[in-house]
Amino acid sequence: MSEQTIGILGGGQLGSLLCLSAKKLNLKTVIYCNDIDAPAQNYANQFICGDYKDKIKIQEFISKVDVVTYEFENIPFETLDLINQFKQVKPKPTVNKIVQHRLYEKDFVNKCNISTTRYVSIKERSDLNANVKLIPGILKTCRLGYDGKGQFKLNNISDLENLNIDFSQEYILEKMINLKKEFSIILTRFGHSIHSVYDPIENEHEDQILKFSKIPADIDEKILTKAKDWASIIADDLDYIGTICIEYFIDKNDNLYVNEIAPRVHNSGHLTINAFNISQFENHIRAICGLEKQELIKIFNAKMINIIGEEIVSYRLKQYSDNEYFFDYGKKEIKAKRKMGHLTVVEK
Repeated sequence: MSEQTIGILGGGQLGSLLCLSAKKLNLKTVIYCNDIDAPAQNYANQFICGDYKDKIKIQEFISKVDVVTYEFENIPFETLDLINQFKQVKPKPTVNKIVQHRLYEKDFVNKCNISTTRYVSIKERSDLNANVKLIPGILKTCRLGYDGKGQFKLNNISDLENLNIDFSQEYILEKMINLKKEFSIILTRFGHSIHSVYDPIENEHEDQILKFSKIPADIDEKILTKAKDWASIIADDLDYIGTICIEYFIDKNDNLYVNEIAPRVHNSGHLTINAFNISQFENHIRAICGLEKQELIKIFNAKMINIIGEEIVSYRLKQYSDNEYFFDYGKKEIKAKRKMGHLTVVEK
């Protein structure tokens, strides 16, 4: 096994878990993050704190690593493109450029002949008035925004009267569906048609934040087969290397839609750490470092609970049984709607 040093942009819980997987494979990690308190620094071999547009700090980071990846998609494309001129960024920067913009992402998915909800670009208020047929809908910023941030639910046309937003940003209006279920497919791509595909994971959200995930998903086999096929098509079309998550909706008529693409390891896949022989994090490290694909085996069925905000206080005091795995992300500040940890329960 080559002694590579992996550079990771972003220092949250996903970065922490990537560092732990790299350590398991005897690989070193360097975290680059703009948060001086980033918890991933506690698991990395080295930590550099700097702005993502600080070219001097970025060059320092480049000099210390062999390959670069990222734990969240909102890193400036220009930064990823600069790094990629010196050290390979995986997945490649063009993936990030598509996925960090909701309109580009939806257009890309549709060009793959894959279904999404109906949507339209919104640049000014008149665009909203001209597309009332998509209400009920959700108005979202095209860039940034996660866990419900930058999103405005429009239940009826009268909601437009109370909408106070800054149209200097670009938005997308997505038609709401009669939602039956949400689930995700997590896939690691090592090369063309060389995939490790995890069993579908069923998800439940509260306040637009993922709260519960479980495997196996209670979903029709035909839908699951289609979802796996779509995930493989998306990953191959993007020429993706690493772990990717495709989030899906099923409506009341059992129609399947791609909701979002996450070009990274994903919150819903935390349970893969305990449910599979190889987690989504280890598979990502293996893929970006050019290591051999290993056979993926599910060991346990499992459920995962996200621990949000003040909930972490009571979880830190609990005693756990041998089928419960508590992960504390070690974030210094407790904030409302902030993911502070998770609990995975496996069926032994």
